[in-house]
Parts: sequence; structure tokens; C-alpha cells
Amino acid sequence: MLESQMKQYANKTVLQQFTYHGMRVTNVIGVFYPAGSKTPAAHPLLLLAHWDTRPIADGPYSSELKQGDFRFHDGAWNRTDPIPGANDGASGVAVLLELARMFHKQPPKTGVILLLDDGEDYGDFRANNGAGAGVVLGAHYFATHYQNNPLFGQPAYGVLLDMIGGKNMAVYPETNSMSFAPDVENHIFQIADQLGYSNIFRQDHEQDVEDDHMTINIDGHIPTADLIEPLPQPGSDLPGDYRQWHTLQDNVAHCSTKSLKAVGDVIAEMVYEESGS
Repeated sequence: MLESQMKQYANKTVLQQFTYHGMRVTNVIGVFYPAGSKTPAAHPLLLLAHWDTRPIADGPYSSELKQGDFRFHDGAWNRTDPIPGANDGASGVAVLLELARMFHKQPPKTGVILLLDDGEDYGDFRANNGAGAGVVLGAHYFATHYQNNPLFGQPAYGVLLDMIGGKNMAVYPETNSMSFAPDVENHIFQIADQLGYSNIFRQDHEQDVEDDHMTINIDGHIPTADLIEPLPQPGSDLPGDYRQWHTLQDNVAHCSTKSLKAVGDVIAEMVYEESGS
């Protein structure tokens, strides 16, 4: 479905496929040329979201977590309770697919790459002393291979959309984004304020998240910001946290079209104001 949608809207659609412990991993990538151009941009914008969902329900508010232990070993889990993933990460994918439709109908002046990456949420983020194992697979593959395909050029900067659909959502500045891509992060919040979304894009707190944007920044050398609502941390008073994270309750009942629209409006404004290169 993702591939067919991209082929309907993008100038070029690319599948990146590889395996992890025998499991096929697939990135679906749409390349959008600048308005009036018949060739891809040298420095497009990169927008990404992961389309896979977590194979186990191990969030801090998961009832499944209390029923047994989850162990990750040799690239696999000892049991599975796959989450629906309506917010994590279908919300970001939904926004990118709507942007794909918009870019097809009204091409922006800048080139755009839409990366729907796989394998972000599969493995164990705490393995190898926090380095992780079996996680951010698709984003890492793109970060280390995009220069092999001239269609991708050298992206000017990137924005990751991950968990941006929850009800009563709040998005805060993310510390790694501020470190690697401060201009991108600040510009996004400025646009949100101009569009009247400061009640969602709030700057009264910060959060620190290890996500797909880390490998894009470090391995891909593309300054990339992460938009994500707070992960639930029992005892935290951070407003807007998504308590259905990594639970079987991460479904559409806990998502909001208003949240999706707010993020989509901000990213669309960001893209369409770019002059392109």
C-alpha cells in the first residue's frame, strides 16, 4: 500500500530492502522534484517517519508487561504482543502520505524526499549498554547508503515525525535535535507559533529522545530534528505524554485529527517557503 501510494504521487519511488536476522526490512522512499524541474534536487529536504510497529507491548503502562517477561536474544523476542501502532508510528506516515498528495498537486520550489523507514521499533533499545540492537534499522540503512543513489542528492536538512497524532498532544523541543539541528528545530517552532499552534508546539519544557534522527544526524551527516510527543515516564509531570505508547491501546481511539493537521500544516509551511536548490 505504501509503495502504491508513493508511485501515485512521487516522481520516483525507491525501495531499499535488506535483512536483519532473516527478517526482511523495507524502506519506501518517494522522491519529489522541484516545481518545473525534470530532475531531482541537489539538496532536497528529507521528511521521514517509521512505518513499522513494535512487536511487543512493553510500555510502562502496558498490562501485558505485568503478565510475563520480554527477552531479546539473537535478534528475536521470546514472545510477541504486537501493538496496533496508530500513533507510533502510523501518525507520522499518515501526515507524510497527505503531504505526498499535496506535493503532487502543487509541487514546492524545493525537492523533497519522503522516507517511510522500517525496523525502527523492532529490537531492544537498552541492549549493548544503551547502544541498542535491532532498532532504527531502516533509518540507519538510509543514512549509510543514500549517497549511493544520485536521486537522493545531499539533503539540506531533515525532520522526523514520530508519534504526532495523540489527543491533547504537546510537542516540546528535543535536546538532541537542538544539538545537531538547532536552526531546523527553532524554525519549526517559529512556524508553529506563526500559525497559531503554540498550544501544541510548547517551549516550556524540553525532552531527550533517542530516535531515528540520531543515525540520520550522526551517520548520514544530515541535520535532522525530531517531532515527537513525550514518552510516558511514571512520576513525570510533563503534560501531553502518550500513555498508550508501546501498549495494545495505541489505537485510533487515542488519536486526533487536530494533532495530525497541526503538524502537517507546520511541515507544509516549512517546505513551501523554501526557495530550493
